Amino acid sequence: MYSKRGDRVKKIISHLGRAFKNSFNGFKVAAATELAVKLELAICIIFIPLAFWVGHTAVERILLISSILLLIITELLNTAIEAVVDRIGTEQHELSGRAKDLGSAAVFVACVYAAVVWLMVLI
Repeated sequence: MYSKRGDRVKKIISHLGRAFKNSFNGFKVAAATELAVKLELAICIIFIPLAFWVGHTAVERILLISSILLLIITELLNTAIEAVVDRIGTEQHELSGRAKDLGSAAVFVACVYAAVVWLMVLI
């Protein structure tokens, strides 16, 4: 019984290790190939520490930091959508354009959300 449990734990740890490695590789590729990701990582580097100085309460700090993290998450998902669409084909197609536009719109909404949160906390 204990060996089965130990085997399951080893499998889980192995799975988590591979998942972390894949995530880190995705981050590296996105940062190396996408200008928007580089820009938003720079925003993270600047604004996350700034959130600890600007936010007066834990809730304000959490809102400030989560708004910036939401921005980078959305950009990574948009980058993934664009990569899949480009992989499928280079010809113009209405659905391909729609997918890219929707991903871009999601990034825009995340930017507006971050700006509103930061303005509300600053005011």
